[in-house]
Amino acid sequence: MMMIFGIPLQALMGQLLVGLINGSFYALLSLGLAVIFGLLRVINFAHGAQYMLGAFTALLLLTVAGVNYWLALILAPLIVGLLAALVERTMLSRLYNLDPLYGLLFTFGLALAIEGTFRYFYGASGKPYAPPAQLSGAVNLGFMFLPIYRGWVVIASLAVCIAVWLLIEKTKLGAYLRAATENPVLVQAFGVNVPLLLTLTYALGAGLAAFAGVLAAPIYQVSPLMGSNLIIIVFAVVVVGGMGSILGAIVTGYLLGVVEGLTKVFYPEASNIVIFVIMAIVLILRPAGLFGKEA
Repeated sequence: MMMIFGIPLQALMGQLLVGLINGSFYALLSLGLAVIFGLLRVINFAHGAQYMLGAFTALLLLTVAGVNYWLALILAPLIVGLLAALVERTMLSRLYNLDPLYGLLFTFGLALAIEGTFRYFYGASGKPYAPPAQLSGAVNLGFMFLPIYRGWVVIASLAVCIAVWLLIEKTKLGAYLRAATENPVLVQAFGVNVPLLLTLTYALGAGLAAFAGVLAAPIYQVSPLMGSNLIIIVFAVVVVGGMGSILGAIVTGYLLGVVEGLTKVFYPEASNIVIFVIMAIVLILRPAGLFGKEA
């Protein structure tokens, strides 16, 4: 058996795959956070709850309406995005002119309310969600067996991340969104509906979290606590990449996922803290983050 630094190649590649999968979720979630913060200047602590809502929505669509995985992958982000749009229009929008702390406290309270509601009705234990039959099984790559569903997660996550980056950075709509954050009065004077743009932005960020939740459902059990267990790591990823940086969120999400996976091979004791150690080092050397702009 081939060895690399005394580690069997199959074990090393297995952990690399685990790192890529975790990185896929880090990238999607941190991308949603970066979109919301970059364009709305709101630190969305409800992001983990919206991730959990996406997984539970897919589960409920399956068990109650008989909706398959592929349709749930479209419907769940839309449903969560619509709910987020309602929250933004009726409550969050009233806080834009106040200290950012109010937005953070509101979204934190919203997350606690959502998680508490689902814990009351479903308990803290997880519920299984089977992957689609088309993505079951594994492929023998010679040096490892690649589970088809996990490979799909990495590809789908990367495709959505690139699509959102192109939307924000390369389209007319993205230009309007960026301009609306810099000078909303001027943009509105040109006939652009700025409040609608902000609502769509928050809905997009929440929809990305829900999309990640649907992807995660067959890998991790659907649980009311699945978002709260992940959101702190995702905030660390956003800080390392640079608050509000779309490209930073994507690249750093995958990179830190891989670093975490490899750490489990070479130094397992540090795998739970390696991301936070990297965050501390980056904050000391470059407070704006790897891709952030200095104030």
